[in-house]
Amino acid sequence: MRKRISGHNWIESFLVYKNPKVISMLFLGFSAGLPILLVFGTLSAWLRVEGVDKTTIGFVSWVALAYGFKFTWSPLVDRLPVPWLSRVLGQRRSWMLVAQIGVIYGLISMSSSDPMNGLQAVVLFAVITAFSSATQDISIDAWRIEAIGEDFQGAMAGAYQLGYRLGMIVAGGGAFSLAHFYSWSTAYLFMAGFMLVGPLTVYLIAEPDRSEVVIESAANRPLLLRFQQWILDAVVNPFAEFFERQGLFAIIILAFIMVFRISDITLGVMANPFYIDMGYSELEIGLVTKTVGPFVTIAGALAGGVLVMHFGKMRMLMAGAILVVITNLLFSWLASQQAEVIWLILVVGADNLAAGIATTTFIAYLSSLTNKAYTATQYALFSSIMLLLAKFVAGFSGMVVDASSYQLFFAYAAALGIPSILLILVLMRHEKNHSPAKPLSA
Repeated sequence: MRKRISGHNWIESFLVYKNPKVISMLFLGFSAGLPILLVFGTLSAWLRVEGVDKTTIGFVSWVALAYGFKFTWSPLVDRLPVPWLSRVLGQRRSWMLVAQIGVIYGLISMSSSDPMNGLQAVVLFAVITAFSSATQDISIDAWRIEAIGEDFQGAMAGAYQLGYRLGMIVAGGGAFSLAHFYSWSTAYLFMAGFMLVGPLTVYLIAEPDRSEVVIESAANRPLLLRFQQWILDAVVNPFAEFFERQGLFAIIILAFIMVFRISDITLGVMANPFYIDMGYSELEIGLVTKTVGPFVTIAGALAGGVLVMHFGKMRMLMAGAILVVITNLLFSWLASQQAEVIWLILVVGADNLAAGIATTTFIAYLSSLTNKAYTATQYALFSSIMLLLAKFVAGFSGMVVDASSYQLFFAYAAALGIPSILLILVLMRHEKNHSPAKPLSA
């Protein structure tokens, strides 16, 4: 009889999605997924339609570096209470709400701006939106990890990705369709309305129990000593604890986190300009790449949650990394073809399926690295490292295209995924050598 490696059978793996907290992640994921395209891919398309050159579009994509620097203010989200709101809603929910209000304000302001006559204003409000969205991510990630045990993190990541991709469908296909029939300003105004899902979810969910997290009181100490203690607890200890727990191997882990998403993020900056330059209409782009594609990603994300539960994180990390490289190469092939919708559907579908599996597995892996005493800060550190180098490298995408071609650019983007595959091999060997032997069940 074939032996099963995981401790969960297929039925148990699928039923994990019935948990109410897992279901809650669907709506929080929607709130997190809506803003990212509006300051990244969808914004790139809007600027290209308005006649902004590709090099400028590439540099504007650096707005999304806010997601890469969020670890710098994550200690505030982790420990600093929001006046009045934290007493009413709790630490995680209060920060979620404040961040969601910031996103709504930023999107409304972007909707009233003109990229051609006021690009600086568009960029400013995009920065506000990205900063608020990154802050929301910090609090949602902390809630996700603290609300339920590690065995459920794969499913939590899958549900999060489902909601996240639904948010991207609205911000992608929905925004493109509204722009096609009305205007980009109307599209962004509607997106601000859809963000109301976030505050409603914050009202309905419960604050996680953090009673096991002990924070030393410094109320009776002098102000300077209290400040020093706060910096130590909120900023220094989260990073020190991770390095103390992992030792020098922490450097390998952080290197892997840094390179895992460079390939697909680099490709993503030029994807929409590529579709437009290929001759696809805004409606075709919206329906195929921002509606059909994300539904395939959702299938991949949910499948990823089940596969992680059954096969484990490391095997699925490797599978996801390989799939991302292969599917990115398909774009190089697409660049040599005529602008046929069927080819666009097939390539985008394959790319989104790979992205769904890879991202869900990666989120589960990052979640397993955190200590619940410093959840927000440590996860923000990991996700920031994941985005920081990737967003920076992606900012030069327009220059690479202008200096070569789309076909060579996509091959270059695929090659950027090779280091992550090599580092996963190192991680797998390390885990094998340092994990206690477990009996296999029949």
